[in-house]
Amino acid sequence: MTPKETDLAASSPLSCCPRSQVKRAAKRASYERAEAYALIDRLKTAHVAFVEEGEPRVIPLTAWRLGDDLFLHTLNGGRLSKQLDSGAQLCLSFAVTEAWVMSKSAFHHSANYSSLVLFGRPQRVMDDAAFDEAFMAIINQLEPERWEQVRAPNAKERKVTALFRVPIEEGAFKSRTGGPNEEPEDVALPVWHGIQAV
Repeated sequence: MTPKETDLAASSPLSCCPRSQVKRAAKRASYERAEAYALIDRLKTAHVAFVEEGEPRVIPLTAWRLGDDLFLHTLNGGRLSKQLDSGAQLCLSFAVTEAWVMSKSAFHHSANYSSLVLFGRPQRVMDDAAFDEAFMAIINQLEPERWEQVRAPNAKERKVTALFRVPIEEGAFKSRTGGPNEEPEDVALPVWHGIQAV
């Protein structure tokens, strides 16, 4: 990680507007970048949502972070690259279930989870040095110093790859931790309750 990637204390919170503000269980929300960035760095898979020909689409893609930017790549000239090239608004989500929360009532069963929803507009990366810097970031995140051991992309590989940068500006992180919430009248039921590993 570069100093830019790890210096989260100086980063401003994620911006929030009505579409990105968490309304249900708002106390579980955070707009701090540290939690959002930790989830991106851990999962490196985003579900990318957009509208095409008036219909919704969601595609899972490898997504990684370098500083305050998210990167996505796809086949150059393909349907998805054309959509991303349009610069239309994207909604990107990351989510992981950490554990199942088992309750004495059906209604109160839940999950402990971490999730993130971001909004942004993709920008194609055209510069060769910026292209290499982005791919070096994810390869070295997977294994430190691996970029120095592997062959760099050649002209043919660059030509068939479309790389997009999405500035991380607006969104919300949300998570749940802890055990079940029980109704007082259910506590005496002879049913096990607690946290069950995924």
